Amino acid sequence: MISYKPFQKMLIDKGLRKQQVMTDAGISNATMAKLNTNSYVSLEIVDKLCAALGCQPGDLLEHIPDENKE
Repeated sequence: MISYKPFQKMLIDKGLRKQQVMTDAGISNATMAKLNTNSYVSLEIVDKLCAALGCQPGDLLEHIPDENKE
């Protein structure tokens, strides 16, 4: 599973408001909701966020292994 928890932590650590990030990155409310629920977003969205926040994809997301798969 892909988790956007690092993105959420970054927002808190940098004191960023979600509305400002949405404006800076050019993403919609629906896309921000997907990020909040660890739903699929395209690499285009990840690219926009990286450009707006000056970071790398690994700063925004992490892979969490599925415990049911071996």
